Amino acid sequence: MSSKRIQKTQPDFYGYPPIRQGPETSPYTVPSGSNPVLRGLPLAIIGTIASKLSFVGNFLWSNTGFGLLRDIRDLDDYEPRYDPTVIKLSDSLDSEPIEETTSNISIKSQSTSNRHYSAAYFTSAYKAGKLTPTEVITGLLDQISAEKRHSVAFLQIIPENVLAAAEASTARYKSGKPLSLLDGVPVAVKDEADLDGYEKSLGSSIDYTRKNGGTSWCIKKWEDAGAIIIGITNMHELGLGISYPLSTLPRTSAHHYTDTTNNNPVKGTPLNPHNPSYYTGGSSGGSAYAVASGLVPIAHGADGGGSIRIPAAYCGLYGLKPTHGRVSILPTKSLATSNGVMGPLASNMADLELAYRILATPDPSNPTSSLFNPPSSPPSPSSRNNRPKTLGIYNPWFSASSPEVLSACNAALDHYTSSLSYRLVPIHLPHLHSAQLAHALTILSEISS
Repeated sequence: MSSKRIQKTQPDFYGYPPIRQGPETSPYTVPSGSNPVLRGLPLAIIGTIASKLSFVGNFLWSNTGFGLLRDIRDLDDYEPRYDPTVIKLSDSLDSEPIEETTSNISIKSQSTSNRHYSAAYFTSAYKAGKLTPTEVITGLLDQISAEKRHSVAFLQIIPENVLAAAEASTARYKSGKPLSLLDGVPVAVKDEADLDGYEKSLGSSIDYTRKNGGTSWCIKKWEDAGAIIIGITNMHELGLGISYPLSTLPRTSAHHYTDTTNNNPVKGTPLNPHNPSYYTGGSSGGSAYAVASGLVPIAHGADGGGSIRIPAAYCGLYGLKPTHGRVSILPTKSLATSNGVMGPLASNMADLELAYRILATPDPSNPTSSLFNPPSSPPSPSSRNNRPKTLGIYNPWFSASSPEVLSACNAALDHYTSSLSYRLVPIHLPHLHSAQLAHALTILSEISS
């Protein structure tokens, strides 16, 4: 027998579903809704009535279309799946393991607008002796406390904790031994993670602080890398926004759903730093404000239905919803087990990568996170350009965007195809609106439980 190793053309995956041809269905069309749009007192009244009178609740349930999901016969031949985790295994038996440290991370600094200082700016200034972490953090705390527009983005700051971390970082730079490229960099954490010594409310009036204390694994990795956590940021109350058809908009518009705004009547509402007449988006709105306003270059967020991506889009930032199960949050309990993940927001791609690679350090005590390989170095530009790259576009969904959004997205696709060697492939997504309903039903059920 030949001793040559068989070369694999595809990486192996754990949990990858079988490839099957999907059913043929009618193209996606913008759905219309029949439930009334309610706010304030009318919403409270109808909510109370629906909770007391089952037939009212049943009527509203039926009107949403949730019950129709049972009637999709195309799904009868599919086994229900409750955990969407798919894990990429090693591409090669000869691949070298990557050390579980941040010292091997080397990311080139990217220039940004005057509003934003990058992580590399801070660490370079520290190494050159132009600034110290203590000076930066002292000035930052003064600025946040002095201006309401900044302070409303934070639910809790413990100055003595923050200054102690800054002084420790200053001492490390003085001795020439910074922990990583994140050492001394100010960051912010959404009120959905646990941070030892801090309270947690999920942006509500309810106390969700862990009785036994503890810090979420991914946040602890930032701390271990020397990041200085300024405080806990505001969020949309309980992470839940409103999604409903807007009958006043043209039927051709895809804006028939509203996004989570981070309008929080309980804790206060941070406004968009680019235009205070607009929201930051949510539910990670406080974190988005902290980055977009230039207070911190990196912030933590959580996403089960857009709660990182929406505020990133509203505030002109970069946001990443990582692979499900990739980022460990233990001992924190997930709000939505099959939907929710935690990830970073940043003002530039270099900082987003830096933040993500540290957050995603595998957690040996987490049965899912521990199966992932540590984040590896990205391929070289020449390697990226030579790889076959494909973008699947579902045109009925894509074209339902407003003209301004569609124009921007088409310009991006032109750049991908003309400059980055991507190939566009038309695809079909069956039962897309039903998938939206299924997502809403799943995440609402998980959060309410």
